[in-house]
Amino acid sequence: MVTFSSRGNYHLERRLAAILAADVAGYTRLVEQDTDGTVAAWQAARTDIVEPAISEHSGRIVKLTGDGFLAEFPTVQDAVKCAVTMQTELKASPLDFRMGLNLGDIIDDGEDIHGEGVNIAARIEALADPGGICISGGAYDQVRNRLDHRFEDLGEHEVKHVSAPVRVYRIVVAISTSGMVETGSPELALPDKPSIAVLPFTNMSGDAEQEYFSDGITEDIITELSRFRSLFVISRNSSFAFKGQSVNVGEIGSKLGVQYVVEGSVRKAGSRVRVTAQLIEAASGNHLWAERYDRDLEDIFAVQDEISHTISSTLADRVEGDRLGHVKSMDETSLAAYDLILRGRELAWKYTRDDNAKAREMFTKATELSPDNAQAWAWLAQCLAWDFEGWWVEDPEQSLELAFQYATKAVHMNATVGQAQASLAYTYLYKSQHDQAIHHFQRALALVPGDATTVMSYGMCLILAGDADAGLEEIAKSERLSPMDTGLAESTVFCRGMAHYTMRRYEEALAAFRELPNPIVEGRGWLAACYAQLGDDEAARAALADFEAQAREEFPTFPGDTPGGWARYWWLIDPYRNDDDLEHLLEGLRKAGLSV
Repeated sequence: MVTFSSRGNYHLERRLAAILAADVAGYTRLVEQDTDGTVAAWQAARTDIVEPAISEHSGRIVKLTGDGFLAEFPTVQDAVKCAVTMQTELKASPLDFRMGLNLGDIIDDGEDIHGEGVNIAARIEALADPGGICISGGAYDQVRNRLDHRFEDLGEHEVKHVSAPVRVYRIVVAISTSGMVETGSPELALPDKPSIAVLPFTNMSGDAEQEYFSDGITEDIITELSRFRSLFVISRNSSFAFKGQSVNVGEIGSKLGVQYVVEGSVRKAGSRVRVTAQLIEAASGNHLWAERYDRDLEDIFAVQDEISHTISSTLADRVEGDRLGHVKSMDETSLAAYDLILRGRELAWKYTRDDNAKAREMFTKATELSPDNAQAWAWLAQCLAWDFEGWWVEDPEQSLELAFQYATKAVHMNATVGQAQASLAYTYLYKSQHDQAIHHFQRALALVPGDATTVMSYGMCLILAGDADAGLEEIAKSERLSPMDTGLAESTVFCRGMAHYTMRRYEEALAAFRELPNPIVEGRGWLAACYAQLGDDEAARAALADFEAQAREEFPTFPGDTPGGWARYWWLIDPYRNDDDLEHLLEGLRKAGLSV
């Protein structure tokens, strides 16, 4: 295919290639702290490591960017070997690189390469940890049985301008002289109190449809253990990152920074259930305790309580002696309602408009079956609050009002249910009642201190309430509680961007928002405001156009169709306590070209 321009004739070559995208993590912050040292380190890394490694592995550098590079290779095997070589040698550099690798079609115009294959590589690179390597499913298929590395499945991810989700894998590098060494996952320091991770209990029922039940048992055990203030309990989403994987407990302990790991299985048959559980010391692999429970399904709540109490008793000599009160978070008389709650929670965690709607229906049915079930009302309130936050329904403000009513109802039913307190806090925040929101977030965290999502939401609340520094501290805590939760990671990056923008740190804010591989509609607006405040008018207009296009596509009611609609949208969706903070955001959006 030939195209023409004023500069002459150009031959565009289309071919299949392995594309490697890389950049320096936190480059803007590093330059701000030490411009000369950072630039010198990047030049040294490029000259001494990057360029030689790419040449040795039959690749070529297509282009250099301010903080990274794009390269192509004839085979995926060459590209992976090169990436591993570079990351291994770059450990001596003060810079941490992220790398993403994809196999796909490219268009070469003689000066640069373009196309979906390049786009996917760049998006995958943004998912990698500092010092880490991520590859697409297509690239993985080419090398999974050919290289001496372990690949961790990170699931499917949406990629902008790509119709189908892309499966992503993370490379774990085996180095014979020192055992398994993970690229991109530095070992986490152990907390100052006994730490524990509960892995997803295996569904042994022989029926994939029962997966939600074993997952629900696991979640409830995590919740019960989290009530012990003397324990550090890893959040649900990071524990579930290991679901279906064969990983030894030593690696899990290192990745999550915990001393103890709980494994188990659930076999449900008719009206009977068998739950097995074992407690393992991660460093030694020693089994400290194991037990099997055969119960009627009507006793399932007693089984959960018994497991949690037994595990905590095994750690008794290492904890302060806090004793868990016998808190019932669900209606024991309605197993049907309990079943709906488990199914609904599984859907709600996905945080999409369609899944949230399905979850809302299940929680509604649970409240009808068991009207005194505080957990069901709390989760129904949370779904409605997310409908408001995502602008997923025709009347978002009505959803928020219903969320507030139902969360209040749940707290009145049982004030010791952590989710009820968290849902009520969430609705108070969006009603701009910041003191009440802070109060109920703190009550929720007193009940379930290990809930990383609630910690993150509390951090967002503090940012909007006018204390961005304190908010950033809570965001960091949530990341430590759930270090492998990619969904939470996107939320924490988003909140970090909000905090930096609020504090007028536009470059840090821009760097955060640009880390999001497929930002929600609101995030695209923040990105436009960041560009505008930095004076990059072209990028601001492009980001704003993207924001408005996505909003028109995804919002059932488009705010831009009514006078003052955008101003009201931002006033509702980002409820700052201080008017100046909101006006500061609107200022950036106006500079980008939005009518607010």
